[in-house]
Amino acid sequence: MKLDRWTRQAALTFAALASLLAGCASYVTTQVTAFSNWDGGSDATRTYAFQRTASQQNSLEDSTYEQVVANELATHAFRQVDLQQAHYVVSIAYGTRSAMALTSVPAYYYDPWPGPYYWGRPYGWGGWGPWGPYGGGYVAQSYPVYTHTLGVRITDRASDKEVYNVTARSSGDEPSLVYAMPYLARSAMADFPLGNGVVRTVKLPVDSQGGAPNEVAAGSAAPAAPASGAKTVQ
Repeated sequence: MKLDRWTRQAALTFAALASLLAGCASYVTTQVTAFSNWDGGSDATRTYAFQRTASQQNSLEDSTYEQVVANELATHAFRQVDLQQAHYVVSIAYGTRSAMALTSVPAYYYDPWPGPYYWGRPYGWGGWGPWGPYGGGYVAQSYPVYTHTLGVRITDRASDKEVYNVTARSSGDEPSLVYAMPYLARSAMADFPLGNGVVRTVKLPVDSQGGAPNEVAAGSAAPAAPASGAKTVQ
């Protein structure tokens, strides 16, 4: 039947669109800003402990995100110890803000006289079903944009002087900070230490699970976004 032919055509069209969208979303893009007075030091001195505010002391969310950051610190020879033994104190700050954005999309009209077959209308339009494109017209459409931010601050415990402060920020249609956090942490610590006042863009590939991090057990090391294929745009 020709109706079946239309169904197959629609399925192929939607599959092509899905592939296109997947390709567009294959990287997570993050803006990174760093301020640094890092003196280098040796691997032996890179001991640290996390510092929390009073309101953060019993927060499972904080401990989960700390483990994600700890994974990235470990790739740069940082070793987590008790506060009394730590050379550095590390604190994190994070948050999500949402806003509405506008875009222009083609206007569509409804044809009340669809034909019985896939090619449809008595006017000769084909392949659109009861909806058709309105030539030359556009309408404004709003959609939510979520901006996720992670800040990592490293302080010398003995002098209480800040030695490194980096912020990673990404925007998109994903509302979950949990989903974004591994990419923020990986981007924030990429090529540590950056120079003072450096601003750059980091692109990380979405993993085979679509980018969503695995479940993190409280108090255990959290999985981070894959490092392979990372791209940096200065």
